[in-house]
Amino acid sequence: MADKTLAAVDAGMDTEGRTADAQVELQAQLADLRAEITRLTETVSAIGSGAKAVVQGEAELMTERLRERVREEPVTTLATVAGVAFIFGLLARR
Repeated sequence: MADKTLAAVDAGMDTEGRTADAQVELQAQLADLRAEITRLTETVSAIGSGAKAVVQGEAELMTERLRERVREEPVTTLATVAGVAFIFGLLARR
């Protein structure tokens, strides 16, 4: 009977030890996941900043090209704008 009681106590202590080990391991995994999320957030932020810079550069380039074209061909540009405005006007009436 005493052997059974000691075995039960040992089993209970072993279970508590395994639970504590599992908790420590889980906390370590959570810390690793948090670190990985931080790294991923920084990477996505860097990619976003790079994409923003590229888009801004392209927008500036297109704006400069448009300005040059207006300076070179003002009548053609005016006629094009008038035609587009006329089409939008027709579509807006419907």
